[in-house]
Amino acid sequence: MTAPTVSFEFFPPQNLEASFRLWDTVQVLAPLAPRFVSVTYGAGGTTRDLTRDAVATIHKHSGLNVAAHLTCVNATKAETLAIADQFAAAGVNEIVALRGDPPKGTGAFQPHPEGFASSVELIEALAETGKFKLRVGAYPEKHPEAGSATADVEYLKRKFDAGADEALTQFFFEAETFFRFRDACEKAGIDKPIIPGILPIENWKGARNFARRCGTDVPAWLDDAFEKAERDGRQDLLATALATELCSDLIDGGVDSLHFYTLNRPELTRDVCHALGVAPKVSLENVA
Repeated sequence: MTAPTVSFEFFPPQNLEASFRLWDTVQVLAPLAPRFVSVTYGAGGTTRDLTRDAVATIHKHSGLNVAAHLTCVNATKAETLAIADQFAAAGVNEIVALRGDPPKGTGAFQPHPEGFASSVELIEALAETGKFKLRVGAYPEKHPEAGSATADVEYLKRKFDAGADEALTQFFFEAETFFRFRDACEKAGIDKPIIPGILPIENWKGARNFARRCGTDVPAWLDDAFEKAERDGRQDLLATALATELCSDLIDGGVDSLHFYTLNRPELTRDVCHALGVAPKVSLENVA
């Protein structure tokens, strides 16, 4: 089995302790020479400044290729593009362009009166600048707000037509889920890269709740497996084995690149990458 290329998602810290954890995460995973690392944007744009600062710091001090998340929520078009310009000025030329989630408790997404109404509009505007490589989200299982799985595929095609270069999927638990989605995308005429998103399960209850909120199917056998593992104190061993098996099945099916949602807890992701043959290649030379 040929080792895949990998990329990692981090989220911005909101206090000093979290800042240390983020940097520890960068140090643990940087030696695996990821294609890029991305930094998320909180619901409702709540971490806009934190994301900008984390992106700039990681880019400056780690030498890693950093992709910044950018959303349409709670900002005018001018404000959103100004943030993109700040990323570009800091040397960051890759963006993960998303519609974004509304602030918690506010119901469905409502565009800012002077803002971008959708991810497609945001992608078009960013593409017109010519400054960025653009990645977008993709949903191998029906998005909670989508009318159908077919509508998800059609909307992804609109994102690519608007100027996106690559898509990163929501996480899923079985390889066949991704393969069905990939086949549907190919049938729809999508020929750009679609990278599967992998969530090593740090906490099964949290992962299960997250899956339900974003429409990810939870196989019954996973509940049974984690219930037994928790009784035996082997949750991490099970999580590593399951993520490794999922990734191996994807690679056997022709996938050559994987995107890991690290939750700023890098050990499981590192162990899975090692099991897949992703060996350390570089070190952080600029760490104080």
